[in-house]
Amino acid sequence: MRSRHILITGASSGIGLAAAQRLAEAGHRLTLPCRNQSRAEALAAALPEAVALPICDLADLNSVEHLAEALLLEGTPIDTLVLNAGLQYSGARAPRWSAQGFELTVAVNHLAHQALLQRLLPLVLGSPRHRVVVTASEVHDPSTPGGRVGRPAGLGQLEGLRQGAGSAMVDGRSPFNAEKAYKDSKLCNLLMARALATRMGPVRAWSPGLVIPRGRGGFFRYSREHNPLGQALFATLARDLLRLSDTPQRAGALLAGLAADPLEPGTGFAYLSNRLVAPGQLRFEAREPSAEARDDDLAENLWQLTGTLTGLGDSGGHNPAGIPR
Repeated sequence: MRSRHILITGASSGIGLAAAQRLAEAGHRLTLPCRNQSRAEALAAALPEAVALPICDLADLNSVEHLAEALLLEGTPIDTLVLNAGLQYSGARAPRWSAQGFELTVAVNHLAHQALLQRLLPLVLGSPRHRVVVTASEVHDPSTPGGRVGRPAGLGQLEGLRQGAGSAMVDGRSPFNAEKAYKDSKLCNLLMARALATRMGPVRAWSPGLVIPRGRGGFFRYSREHNPLGQALFATLARDLLRLSDTPQRAGALLAGLAADPLEPGTGFAYLSNRLVAPGQLRFEAREPSAEARDDDLAENLWQLTGTLTGLGDSGGHNPAGIPR
């Protein structure tokens, strides 16, 4: 297998870290943006192989811009761009905000990722072997077990994003709900991937299924201050008793394969899900995302609106509209 240059967001823990470890062992060149210096130092200790660990806070679009500018100046083509980082603060009653005033879940999970993607497209397209991998979630789909719990995903006509900074929900109508905000951000991920596939290919979106590590990291990282006992009980029940979840190591192996393995035929959009078929048994296979995630008009509208909000328009470039500062 030929070595690839692979950039992965969210590689300092969980699935992303497990994937990065496998890819580093296989000899691939990795660029792993980290939110701050302490995370970069911890990741360097976990990955003794030579990797690039630039600083990038996805909660700040200016930080995304600075990372992209540095990588563009370096000019090394990116064979695989993996948009994997995810944030969820389950149980919170009030929204949190990004540096530019967007609700934090959609800011990190969607807006920052599309901004990074658009800025780095020249480097991605500069590789003849390019691909983009987007980590979504089955909770985007109200018909799945995870999607049926609580309020379902639904973006409406994107009224909240059209209002710009300060809107707590993408649809602009629903009262703030942290779980729905996460579901909506994962729906945005799939729609972004779909819109991207009309501009370049291949694009692979995937759902890792329910992944619960042991300990208080990962699954508890952003929500442990809200009902930590309930979170711990749920993790024990789902992981150990009902065997509904996968491990970060197995899910990370799936992500590493999507990033580096030879592609199946077809160069457009594909969605794959690590689906539970029986207790303790998961099957990774191509599936159809939800009906809303297959809405090409909504995908295009979201792409265009996100480009406007991040100051990038329809394609990459250097802050033509001015990122809010």
